[in-house]
Amino acid sequence: MPVDEAALKEAIKKSVELGEKRRFRQRIEMIITLTGLDMKSQEAKLREVLTLPRGAGKELKVCVVAEGDTLLEARRLGVEAYGRDELQAMDKKAVKKLASRCDWVLVRADLMGLAGKVLGPALGPRGKAPTPIPPNVNLSTLVERYKRSVWVRLRNQPQIASAIGAEGMSVDDLAENAKAVLSLVESKLGAQRIGKVIFKKTMSPPITVSMK
Repeated sequence: MPVDEAALKEAIKKSVELGEKRRFRQRIEMIITLTGLDMKSQEAKLREVLTLPRGAGKELKVCVVAEGDTLLEARRLGVEAYGRDELQAMDKKAVKKLASRCDWVLVRADLMGLAGKVLGPALGPRGKAPTPIPPNVNLSTLVERYKRSVWVRLRNQPQIASAIGAEGMSVDDLAENAKAVLSLVESKLGAQRIGKVIFKKTMSPPITVSMK
């Protein structure tokens, strides 16, 4: 890892302490800028879901779109869940509210087309594209995993922005999550691609890590 652990923790500590206190728990965000990456290359299609080893700091809300036994199981688990008919009946206002509430929308594979059509216009701009439910998966385990997971992905710029936790988490736990993100990026793109590593709270100035 091209980032010294002590420097990583120091930057996280500063980012947590910086800025005014808000009325909500701010997310701690990690931004990795990349160098020498052709945004038209296959490498630039990085799109991975990472389960944070120390959790997200606050439980992320997972919603499910399914039918049959999967829908019944989701509701038994207490998950906000919708069937085909309910999805088709949603107006734009309801879709926007769902997109605001749900951090992840897990969708049975055969309903992905419908979910994309109905929910996509609201989820897409929020970076919350519908995620397919793998066949024969244990839904309870899957939901619990996504409550602790974040996207690690490239979009239109040579940088990756991921939440690594929230206010109230320890610096050590935030650092463990940050190292997991860095490790994934290094495994997919190579350590030489990492330019800068920056941390910030949702509404606070950025702090750049001192690199080796």
